[in-house]
Amino acid sequence: MIYLLVKTCWPWLESHGMRFMRVFTFTSFQATVAVLLSFSLCVGLGPWVIRWLRSQKIGDAAQFDQIEIDAMMAGKKGTPTMGGVLIIASIVATVLLLADLQNFYVLMALLCLLWLGAVGAADDWLKLTAARRSGSRQGLTSREKFLFQIGLGIVLCYFTYQYGRDVPESHTYFVPFFKNVRWDVGRFNQFMSDWHLAGGSLAINWGLVAFICIGTIVLTGSSNAVNLTDGLDGLAAGCTAIVSFAFLLLAMIIGTVSLASELYLTPVPASGQMAVLAGAMTGACLGFLWYNCNPATVIMGDTGALAMGGLLGYIAIVVRQELMLLLIGGIFALEAISVLIQVSYFKYTRIRFGEGRRVFLMSPLHHHFQRKGWTETKVVVRFWLIGAILAAMALATVKLR
Repeated sequence: MIYLLVKTCWPWLESHGMRFMRVFTFTSFQATVAVLLSFSLCVGLGPWVIRWLRSQKIGDAAQFDQIEIDAMMAGKKGTPTMGGVLIIASIVATVLLLADLQNFYVLMALLCLLWLGAVGAADDWLKLTAARRSGSRQGLTSREKFLFQIGLGIVLCYFTYQYGRDVPESHTYFVPFFKNVRWDVGRFNQFMSDWHLAGGSLAINWGLVAFICIGTIVLTGSSNAVNLTDGLDGLAAGCTAIVSFAFLLLAMIIGTVSLASELYLTPVPASGQMAVLAGAMTGACLGFLWYNCNPATVIMGDTGALAMGGLLGYIAIVVRQELMLLLIGGIFALEAISVLIQVSYFKYTRIRFGEGRRVFLMSPLHHHFQRKGWTETKVVVRFWLIGAILAAMALATVKLR
């Protein structure tokens, strides 16, 4: 809003000696202010939102599948959840004020944030108000959540591909550490033609199909990975702040031709505005930590976790750094992988030996370390440290290229 106002009124502002207002059109300044503004909004709105959640009796049940963990987490029972509405509201308000609302990627990112926030809110609301609705189910099923996530992924990736169809770099996947290793999905059409799978009269655009499939996997996987990480006070919010700040820097680099060229990265036109989204997310997550640090007075819930993960995934898609997300968000990846390994091995051993066996004491991974005797604060801080190291390593690969 401020960006559009300055752009529209620039001749008048310049003629009246207000040239300093032009700074609001610089992405670096917008991103910096976005961090500060979203943090301030989150901290300022926090008490009001927490009071409202308490008045609605939206409290965490703190129930797990193991008695020992239930005992450890008993103190969280009744803590207001659905605090993700606070994060989402801060991000949306910041983006509406500071970002270029004519930018296609900004609009798609807001759609992603609000869509997944609504899915998470529906899931939280159904679970947390089940007692009021006798006989009702406990939240959305995994299948229903996946359908909403996959549907969003298909929509976003389709329009993102079409928007960048005249810019080959918008459809190119880059590999960390390597300067000349890249894959243009447009070449997939030629590959399929060579194998006589071009689609005949249907004229299937296999490049588009590949882009949608990969992007949907990234967005859905990132969304669920952050959701799985949201199990301890401050863990998901702190890790998300670290990852989003790293992508703030990447978006500024890739959205600026001179910076991208100097670092041998191919610039993606209009992607620089993702730095504003990433900055808003960074500030909002840090502001949320004001209330979510141990002992938490509010919990993010699916409302915030699904939305934060999905938005990170979409930013990675726009700046063409999907593989970098795997490295920067290594904590999220490890949490998700631990669940996949645990569930898969348990099912396999139940079929093979007649009883399920476990690889970890408990999954996701943070609960495994709790079972090993680590305190909640120790787990959270050590995961933050690992996340920060992974982000630094990932950013260092940009220069290595």
